[in-house]
Amino acid sequence: MELFERNACDLSEMIKNKEISSAELTKSVFDRIKTVEDKVDAYLTLDEENAMKKAAEIDEKLAKGEELSPLAGIPVGIKDNISTKGLRTTCASKMLGNYVPPFNATVMNKLDDIVITGKLNMDEFAMGSSTENSHFKPTKNPFDTERIPGGSSGGSAAAVAAGLAPVALGTDTGGSIRQPAAFCGVTGIKPTYSRVSRFGLVAFASSLDQIGSIGLDAHDCAILLNEICGYDFHDGTSSKLEVPDFTAKIGESMKGMKIALPKEFYAEGINDEVKAAVLKAAEEYKAMGAELIECSMPSLKYAVPCYYLLACAEAASNLSRYDGIKYGHRTATADSYEELIIKSRSEGFGEEVKRRILLGNYCLSSGYYDAYYRKAMALRQLIRKEYNDIFEKCDVILTPTTPAVAYSPEMTSDPVQMYQADICTVTVNIAGLPAISTPCGYDSKGMPIGMSVIGRKFDEATIIKTADAYEKGFKPVAPKL
Repeated sequence: MELFERNACDLSEMIKNKEISSAELTKSVFDRIKTVEDKVDAYLTLDEENAMKKAAEIDEKLAKGEELSPLAGIPVGIKDNISTKGLRTTCASKMLGNYVPPFNATVMNKLDDIVITGKLNMDEFAMGSSTENSHFKPTKNPFDTERIPGGSSGGSAAAVAAGLAPVALGTDTGGSIRQPAAFCGVTGIKPTYSRVSRFGLVAFASSLDQIGSIGLDAHDCAILLNEICGYDFHDGTSSKLEVPDFTAKIGESMKGMKIALPKEFYAEGINDEVKAAVLKAAEEYKAMGAELIECSMPSLKYAVPCYYLLACAEAASNLSRYDGIKYGHRTATADSYEELIIKSRSEGFGEEVKRRILLGNYCLSSGYYDAYYRKAMALRQLIRKEYNDIFEKCDVILTPTTPAVAYSPEMTSDPVQMYQADICTVTVNIAGLPAISTPCGYDSKGMPIGMSVIGRKFDEATIIKTADAYEKGFKPVAPKL
């Protein structure tokens, strides 16, 4: 087995035991990148020179016996909306095409002894479900390069699936870690809102955005999550709760666990093969000693419009800072202050971003605020209540991650149809809950199918344990690039 094919936990042990060096591992990953990156297009910026320097530094520190984190020397890909000091951060937008941050995001300071391979492709400003909205290029699905890799963390999921990084950081506003993880046959976790600092994350929707991890399995996601969580005074929304070891429950028995199956997540609109794979996984949990409990979540049918009203309203506010004056793209020709702003924004933003800014400003405008935004906020409370009601009786909730497997590009041309594809993921962000997606099968054409395990607030350890218990009996298939 090549080094790039191994998971981060194994690689960490190999470095710790001096079976391999970080430099050897990093070279293996970059050799893999040179071989298949042109087929996948997962990266927007590569940083091989600095990566090799950092790997050599880590090897020196380990040789001296210095105490380092479990991820020391592991190559990690970073989604391109997370600020990396001195390394271009574009949000896959023309607006920030040449932006080099003068500071690190808090998560990057916490990951001081990893090796950064580069910045990963995404939908522009994280707005989209296909990674086709990138200003620079679309990313392809490693299982079928004619198909999309999924939501705005598509570059992160595709990189892990293709062996271009053992683990990666992504962000999840409405499913953008879990959906591409499902489409690319890897594991991705969106932690509880406020668990990870958002300082240095380029904002899309501030009450929904959350940084999380993508890896080959739940254990990999957990060890990366262990490093990035915790209170940060730079982020007024970050939680002061103590951060547990997210790997602590791995290996515990599933006996007595109560797993909820909300009927709306298995209703019309969910592909038959996807539904069958997830229900088969539920039966395997039952065989492990878990109890399956059918329940209902009536508000699911309103979840997509609720999410897009909230997300677009916040996006319209957050993106108003890009005016061509302070930083970002500035038009070459303008005769007035107003024209400078209009032209800079018109040239700098892509179609999907403009669409969401318009929708957000519309629902916040006088006469429509009460009719749309206020009702979406009320529905948010209802969704939270329905989740709380389910968690009074159950430990976790099991659902499909996506209604279907990865789409082909001709199916992604209708924006409304793509918005509806988020039906299985958005309620988790609306309610601020943690959720993990892991592969549970493959369809008749060999495309991965993902299932999601949703947990109570700040109970990431239980959903990681649940995903890991299933993964131990599941044999994933690697893409043949």
